Amino acid sequence: MEWLILGIIILLTLINVPIGFGLSIAVIVLILLKATAPLSIVPLNLFSGASSFPLLAIPLFILAGGLMETSGISLRLVNMANSLVGFIRGGLAMVTVVATMIQSEISGSSVADAAAIGNVVIPAMEKRGYPKALSAAIVSNAASAAILIPPSIPMIIYAWMAETSVAKLFLAGFLPGFIACGGMMALSYYYARKYNLPVEQKFSLRLVGKSTADAFWALFIPIVIWGGIFLGIATATEVAALAVLAAFIIGVFIYRELPTKETLRVLKDSAGQTAVVMLIVASSAVLGWYLTSEQIPQKFARAILETTSNKYLILFFLNIFFFVAGMFLHSAAAIILIVPIVMPLIRQIGVDPIHFGIIVTINLGVGQQTPPVATVLFTVAAIARLPFWEVFKAGWPFTLVLVAVTLLVTYVPWISLVLVNMIKW
Repeated sequence: MEWLILGIIILLTLINVPIGFGLSIAVIVLILLKATAPLSIVPLNLFSGASSFPLLAIPLFILAGGLMETSGISLRLVNMANSLVGFIRGGLAMVTVVATMIQSEISGSSVADAAAIGNVVIPAMEKRGYPKALSAAIVSNAASAAILIPPSIPMIIYAWMAETSVAKLFLAGFLPGFIACGGMMALSYYYARKYNLPVEQKFSLRLVGKSTADAFWALFIPIVIWGGIFLGIATATEVAALAVLAAFIIGVFIYRELPTKETLRVLKDSAGQTAVVMLIVASSAVLGWYLTSEQIPQKFARAILETTSNKYLILFFLNIFFFVAGMFLHSAAAIILIVPIVMPLIRQIGVDPIHFGIIVTINLGVGQQTPPVATVLFTVAAIARLPFWEVFKAGWPFTLVLVAVTLLVTYVPWISLVLVNMIKW
């Protein structure tokens, strides 16, 4: 019976049943077959699964990212990044990586980051002589790396499932995120030399000052987010609400580039994205109830430990497990499906849940670049109007950078935990 539920979910996914429905359907089938509980348990868990205050941060961060994309905030962040690294050969590629990292400090979503930055930089890179597929690949992989930079929706969902601190996870993501950013910038420089790509402009402190001043209000939003969370002034959910308010005020009253029509479109799009994620989250509560009642997490941990008790080998197997899951599942669905199963094992072998959360997050970032699902890859390919295989072919070296960072973070826990351990919580 343990494998039947997985088989049902995979079958429903292959025939294009939305994963949010598939999770609940699989549990309903098992309840009917085993007759161990009333079907009323399904709606009760659906309601309780979505009724969580921390999860309210998800729609709010999605909305903040949408407001940024349409209000000129993203463009100003790109211009500021260009003034900082545009003097290096292939600087526009590096600008893309840096701007995506800054953008991620507000939206929390790789897809939102890719859409916001891709629409700005891909046409600009094409005009400067960059191969279009390479331009799209840089945007796509940088957006996947950026989910390590807080706020991060996958981290929020992981913290909820693993019953750990959102603030600690956010802080733990900084250093791995910067390492991934540095690796992609180094690879961008290699391609710049290979294709003899241009230097954008000479370095100028005056230009840096001007672009930073122009982006001042855009930078104010991550200051609100970081300050609120790390100073203990507000929870992640309350900070998300402040980010939405700040993005709206800046877009409408300061930059004046957010018309009413666009605001309504952003609200509609954000509601649609939220519905997809929250349906998955609610359905996961039903699945979680079934897994717990059948003691499947404990059985999984026992089976692994009977094979090997070596912590590092177990982490290697789990990396492969999450990588494969990320190829076929939305990151929220993968976290919800797998984390409850593996957490007892993680605690048993003595791995810090915060460290493991960063491992999970970056693994799923890699999964966003590997078909058949590859949500970020497909988003950027659509923006660039290219076949997704072209973008994948150009971007696999950047994806290997993400894989290398995954292994580094897995076996050097200090990278994830050093900042967390520096603060007395």
